[in-house]
Amino acid sequence: MLNTKSNAKWWRIKKDDLQLQQHQNCIHQSLPEDLGQGYSNICRLDNDLTYIESEYTPSKNLAVLSQTNDQESRLVVTLGLKGESRFLGQHGEEVVFNEGYTSITSFSSSIGERQYQANEHILQLRFSINKNWVQRYFGGSKECQFFSKKSIQTISYKPMTTQGIMIAQQLRSSTVSNEIKKLFIHGQALTLLSSELAPLFSKSSKQKEKFTSNDKEIANIARNILYREFKTPPSVEQLSKQVGCNQFKLKQLFHHFFNNTPYGVLLEIRMNKAYDLLESTHCHVNIAADYVGYNHASNFSTAFIKFFGVTPKSVSK
Repeated sequence: MLNTKSNAKWWRIKKDDLQLQQHQNCIHQSLPEDLGQGYSNICRLDNDLTYIESEYTPSKNLAVLSQTNDQESRLVVTLGLKGESRFLGQHGEEVVFNEGYTSITSFSSSIGERQYQANEHILQLRFSINKNWVQRYFGGSKECQFFSKKSIQTISYKPMTTQGIMIAQQLRSSTVSNEIKKLFIHGQALTLLSSELAPLFSKSSKQKEKFTSNDKEIANIARNILYREFKTPPSVEQLSKQVGCNQFKLKQLFHHFFNNTPYGVLLEIRMNKAYDLLESTHCHVNIAADYVGYNHASNFSTAFIKFFGVTPKSVSK
């Protein structure tokens, strides 16, 4: 889980400052060596479709600053293969990209930063498409509702399809020659996008969730329960019964309204409360661990370091 503390230290670098190299039909962007290992391969498959493969293991909490000013809005389909990253927009917009999930976002222009946690391995595949591409393959005017003039918005956030996972693996493990690599990627991209986008554009599809104000209230009640009972929290099964829905629906609501899982929200609550306690009282790590429901201080310290990138002892000082 990414650190959301406002006073967290992030090493910021402009996207334009990344090192660029032309590799065959793709542009290779790489991190400076002093910031760890990381790259993005950007391959323009045609005028309306771009494929981006990004893999980062930064040595510091890294924020890559970017500014996009497209004349037309685009859809971006992101498959999270490893780890988690976060985009924070200039006006407070937030999009989380999680391992095992496909995120579909829309934007025309955006100013913000992509955040990567120190020493966490991040691997993502992204496909950027425009309205012309959608009209070419899906037809009609229904797609217009998904192309926003806003800086960025999340349209869909779902577990990756089985087909999507298989194709992502093929794209990563391909040994085809450079002469036909672009053709191979293009073919695989079309198959993957047909799988991941079909629920959005199928007229008969009932897969697109429509959440009501009552659903939002259920999600907020469930989160409030976790806030109150963070030390001895209910299981997801118990929590779903308390708010009057099944476990699957509760997880859907958390993903939709909080971009997180019930466990992820609980972890965030615990870590932030522990941080505040350590910072304000300078108490022993064992006390903070017990305060947020950890039986063993070592497990708490491991979780804390992974969440914030610093030790709890350093915060208590």
